[in-house]
Amino acid sequence: MEIPFTVSERPDTGLTNPKFGIWLFLASEVMLFGSLFSSYIILRTGSLDWPVQSDELNITIGAVNTAILIASSLTMVLSWTALKEKQFKRFKLFIGLTILFAVLFLVLKIWLEYIPKIHHGHILSTNTFFAMYYLMTGLHALHILGGVVVMIFFWGPGSKMWQTNPDQFVNRIEVVGLYWHFVDLVWIFLFPTLYLL
Repeated sequence: MEIPFTVSERPDTGLTNPKFGIWLFLASEVMLFGSLFSSYIILRTGSLDWPVQSDELNITIGAVNTAILIASSLTMVLSWTALKEKQFKRFKLFIGLTILFAVLFLVLKIWLEYIPKIHHGHILSTNTFFAMYYLMTGLHALHILGGVVVMIFFWGPGSKMWQTNPDQFVNRIEVVGLYWHFVDLVWIFLFPTLYLL
């Protein structure tokens, strides 16, 4: 039995089912991260003795990670464009670069930020700032890890769909791209909120 509207658009929404589904999912993610950003702002502005711990964060590493994620958004778009142009090898190259950038982001985050902070005694229970820092950046890192797992699947075994149903495969990569751009956008808000303000 074939699932309807995986390639063609639904007449009632004007979207394919996967695209409609990812937009619903991303709406819930906006609410999740929106509540965390709101909590952080309320805690910070409402506190008379807010710990000025943002000085402990490495702005250079944060900026480098921002550039890495922006580059990964570009390579994600290029991978989808390559499929639209029926250039499968270019797709594999660009989705591979996206995976590489994502893993590099996680390695820098863990190796150059989390581990040194924990070594210096800055953990979740240190104060409210570090509790929110680890919660927000840790949740974001889990979203990156989830994206990496999905992209590795479509780079590897999932890419067989290109031979059997190329239109559906292109749509799936577009949905992955929408998720990935959201994850990148969250970091673009996290970086100035935690590191610069």
